[in-house]
Amino acid sequence: MAKEKESKEVGINALGANAAYNLANVTKTKPQYGALTPKWLTKFLEFKGLETGLFRVNKVVEGETPLDVLCSQTKKSDIIPSGYVEYETEPREYRLNSISTIINVNTAIEDVYSVPYDQVQEQLELAIESLRERQESQLINNDDYGLLKNIADSQKIQTRNGAPTPDDLDELISKVWKEPSFFLAHPRAIAAFERECTRRGVPPVVVNIAGGTFLTWRGIPIVPTDKLLVDGLKNPTSQSGKTNILLIRTGEAKRGVIGLFQAGLKNEHSRGLSVRFRGIDDKGVASYLLSLYCSAAILADDAIAVLEDVEVGEYYDYD
Repeated sequence: MAKEKESKEVGINALGANAAYNLANVTKTKPQYGALTPKWLTKFLEFKGLETGLFRVNKVVEGETPLDVLCSQTKKSDIIPSGYVEYETEPREYRLNSISTIINVNTAIEDVYSVPYDQVQEQLELAIESLRERQESQLINNDDYGLLKNIADSQKIQTRNGAPTPDDLDELISKVWKEPSFFLAHPRAIAAFERECTRRGVPPVVVNIAGGTFLTWRGIPIVPTDKLLVDGLKNPTSQSGKTNILLIRTGEAKRGVIGLFQAGLKNEHSRGLSVRFRGIDDKGVASYLLSLYCSAAILADDAIAVLEDVEVGEYYDYD
């Protein structure tokens, strides 16, 4: 009896937390999707809208100069060279690729549970982000138009010793020396390059571009993406692994790499993306069709180069 009386005196004579919780408003977040990335490639790449989903890259037949010319202070001949610029007779054509999905929403759930966040909008937002993630992956890895699959052999180089060194990136610059825009690399490849710079005492400069912070080399930003896979994986678990680093010149006016999308879509939500309401079935389930149309084109061979077989697992002791 004495112990029971003592415990009551020690306890707090007030409303408990569990009961009070039932009257409290809980501040909550939107759904958090851990696989989402900034998708910097689609922000750095210049895009061109198409009218009919087709894009033809017309090229001049390559040579030292397209025409013979007369260039002399003193004329050695009265005959001025004449001719014409030859075009390729079978230029490559690109067709837009479709990335689609359907989102279903129970209208009864939408009616009751849409405060403070609208259930339809949250479902659509996450679905759109997923499509954009797939778009970035396809721009790099698609078997038809993916950047990795369309790099000319003359624009491919190997690392000197496995790990990406400043010398390796300088060699890439020599391949895309006409107004290079940005490097593209997996975060682990960037970390490996940082270690090589630290080892040599030449830390890369950091800059802020478009709301992001990027390392640079020779003034060119190094843009991260997990779509340049390491041993075929976005998130490798092993310490070592092989990947690639790209250097890209972007822009149609620069004869660079450009992204392609369908302009003027019906029910257009954003660039190249349409969201169509498909109706409500007899069970009260509303459905929405999301379609994203995209592709990429390399306008000149020297617009892109790749550093292959980049090892990401080299570490050093600095003691």
